[in-house]
Amino acid sequence: MQHAPLIIDVAGTGLSKTDKRRLAHPLVGGIILFGRNWESRAQLSKLCRQIKKVRSDLLICVDHEGGRVQRFRTDGFTHLPPMRALGQMWLGEPAPGPEGVGAAADLPGAAALAACRAATACGYVLAAELRACGVDLSFTPVLDLDYGGSAVIGDRAFAGDARIVSVLAQALMHGLLQAGMRNCGKHFPGHGYVAADSHLEIPLDERSLADILAADAAPYGWLQASLDAVMPAHVVYAQIDSRPAGFSARWIEGILRQQLGFGGAVFSDDLSMAGARRLDGQEIGSTEAALAALQAGCDLVLLCNQSVVEGGEPIDELIDGLSQAQLEGRWQPSALGEQRRLDLLPAGAAPDWDELMRSPRYMQALALLP
Repeated sequence: MQHAPLIIDVAGTGLSKTDKRRLAHPLVGGIILFGRNWESRAQLSKLCRQIKKVRSDLLICVDHEGGRVQRFRTDGFTHLPPMRALGQMWLGEPAPGPEGVGAAADLPGAAALAACRAATACGYVLAAELRACGVDLSFTPVLDLDYGGSAVIGDRAFAGDARIVSVLAQALMHGLLQAGMRNCGKHFPGHGYVAADSHLEIPLDERSLADILAADAAPYGWLQASLDAVMPAHVVYAQIDSRPAGFSARWIEGILRQQLGFGGAVFSDDLSMAGARRLDGQEIGSTEAALAALQAGCDLVLLCNQSVVEGGEPIDELIDGLSQAQLEGRWQPSALGEQRRLDLLPAGAAPDWDELMRSPRYMQALALLP
């Protein structure tokens, strides 16, 4: 039974022999790109072709949300707004919009309608531009609520109201789908309430399960039929489980899958983050973190920015460690997990960049961006 749960990265703007060897490993299912992997559209397209030449089923991913989390910003890529700008449109706050919207601003729901149209446009432009360069998936939308205290989330969130977040996220996902791209909601069940940055420490959320389900986790239940993938937070919700959500079978299998009805893929967040390196009071390595995430119900696990550490030795250690765990029976491949990974690959052909730039749908979408 084949299952390729590892998502890794590469150091440069092209593939080395070592990169190709790692990507060809049967346990590696994809790659996540960063700003260091970018020079130009031509270079990015060539890199994606190199990756697909190694294995056509490799999933090419990126964090490309808009605002401050957008890896590619030059050589024709549209500067997308932070998601908060769409929430501000919904609330009727001043924001530039398409001609004619202002005249209808006094009508009930006009601001919300304009925000939804803009969100769909954002999703379409984001996905169409990435796909035209060979990228398969962006880890978006952010479903966290904006409580005003989290610097790491901040303007990445649509709003502080779960209803507004859900409707705008649905609209954005519709735009992604129009361009043939799947989606990934994050960070389940919600990272916006805690101030600590899980890249640097393990945030602790002391709220009750009822409070979290009524607010932060609500979009996951409302959108469960539309979400293709979900990424849990490296946050400990102490009243529910002592483990961070991404390592918690109660959160992933019990609440996300059984209670909320989600049936798509679950990605771990980056296993190199501080929030992923301490479990049950013990410091752990990437292999132990990957095993814990997979055993808790994750289908795919990310290890980011490790190709630039000691020649990428942490990546080799993870590949070797998971291979050994499989041989020893400490981890069993999942046919369902593999199918969920394959389901994230785009179904249709990618657009040609030059044709995309001339297409009426793309030009109309640009005009709708805030």
